[in-house]
Amino acid sequence: MAAPSPLTRIPEPFAAVCAVLRSARSTPHVSVKEIPAPGRLAPYAVALGAEVRADPAFLAASGDGIEELATGRVVVLYDPSAPAEWGGVFRIVSYIRAELEHELGNEAMLGSVAWSWLTEALENHDCDVRNAGGTTTRVLSESFGTLADRRATIDLELRASWTPVIEEPESVRDHLEAWVELLSTVAGLPPLPEGVVALPGRRR
Repeated sequence: MAAPSPLTRIPEPFAAVCAVLRSARSTPHVSVKEIPAPGRLAPYAVALGAEVRADPAFLAASGDGIEELATGRVVVLYDPSAPAEWGGVFRIVSYIRAELEHELGNEAMLGSVAWSWLTEALENHDCDVRNAGGTTTRVLSESFGTLADRRATIDLELRASWTPVIEEPESVRDHLEAWVELLSTVAGLPPLPEGVVALPGRRR
């Protein structure tokens, strides 16, 4: 979060939203923690990083050894001047990356499907959103020479941003929960009740 100078104070709306975000707790499959926020996107920013990990029981049974299914970060920006391109004083910026099964990674409609995961997650949590936009990218990694034994991988990168309509600080929690749902979906782990074990399905 941007540090206030001796002559400035952190605006109350942003401070209240930060308090809500910092109360977020990890779930059995998704670990969430605060990370350093970028300093050039807005006067004030707070960021959270998250990882989705496979259930230890699944790893033991499959022998896959792949623990990390997806990673991401979400940044909440605040600019009291309400930039025109934002359409509000807050802006949420998201980045998610996950390795996909090759069959899914080669799907022609993957980009639009991934974008629908975002819009559906926001709708599922009744998030009021303006000016949403983003990109999806498939990254094919192949190894050669002394690294030829490494298998080829296809990663999905989803970058998105939107302006949340935050009338009360607590409403930012809905956006965070929607983002965690999106991260879980990209990882192949739809949100589940605590204690329920899911089998990841995005990895090859």
